[in-house]
Amino acid sequence: MLSSNPIETKKKMGSLTQACSSSSLAKSVFSLASSPFIFTSRRKFRASTSASSASNSASLDVKEVRSTDLVDLEYADLNLKYKISEEVGHVRIRQHVNPLSSSFSTPAPVPAWEEVYKDPSLPLMVDIGSGSGRFLLWLAKKNADSGNYLGLEIRQKLVKRANFWVNELGLSNAHFIFANAMVSFDHLISSYRGPLEFVSILCPDPHFKKRHHKRRVVQKPLVDSILKNLKPGGKIFVQSDVLDVAQDMRDQLDEEAKVLEHVDTVDTEEGWLRENPMGIRTEREIHAELEGARIYRRLYQKKILIGSLQ
Repeated sequence: MLSSNPIETKKKMGSLTQACSSSSLAKSVFSLASSPFIFTSRRKFRASTSASSASNSASLDVKEVRSTDLVDLEYADLNLKYKISEEVGHVRIRQHVNPLSSSFSTPAPVPAWEEVYKDPSLPLMVDIGSGSGRFLLWLAKKNADSGNYLGLEIRQKLVKRANFWVNELGLSNAHFIFANAMVSFDHLISSYRGPLEFVSILCPDPHFKKRHHKRRVVQKPLVDSILKNLKPGGKIFVQSDVLDVAQDMRDQLDEEAKVLEHVDTVDTEEGWLRENPMGIRTEREIHAELEGARIYRRLYQKKILIGSLQ
């Protein structure tokens, strides 16, 4: 984690940037069909595994760079404070929870949208399993006037801290709800006044054991709820660093071919997008890529059917 001392942070970020540059941790540019929730360029730092890498000449050996440092660097624009108020406290959370537990079976209460967002009629992006919230906060800050952002997260402490950060950043287009998306998605989103334009499910809990696959978030009822609320032309973006999980999500969504189409781009390889089109990587994505893992991504668009045009 980067130091809270601004001078130390600046020095460390400079070292990180130099190390990244010296070892082929390069910027990449990726373009996709226009959408208020998709960006066309982003800064990206990725560790090179090549033996011929010039990292030995860098002031900071890339092998010594922690993924938490790269997360801080990727989200430096947010300038988030790690010293949280006494009300929030230090956030330590379980990595995985059971969404089928009775404690998560009650739908989350619907917020007063006019109190949550400055303009509750704007197009909405929903991130299912929003984690720390940094990913959604970055998007909300970059797109403050043209869209609202909602994070649904099953770990309450993360929601509490994320909403604390919303206030710290003075955002009027971002909000987080403690909710089990499998139970609450339709209940919440159907009450929203504006159009649902984008849904993301990024590196969800894998629940590796076969008997626990029913705990995975992308199940038929959730897919149906998303499609029911998603506007024609709206998009669904999924990704995972676990191939089995990515294939499972792909299979669930491919079954909806009557209303969904997979978006192929010049950046598609074996049916998977090579790059994240959102303009910023998630924290899990950064951790996984630093370890050399591949990220499997799919982008879908709801078909615009005759009779659905308004």
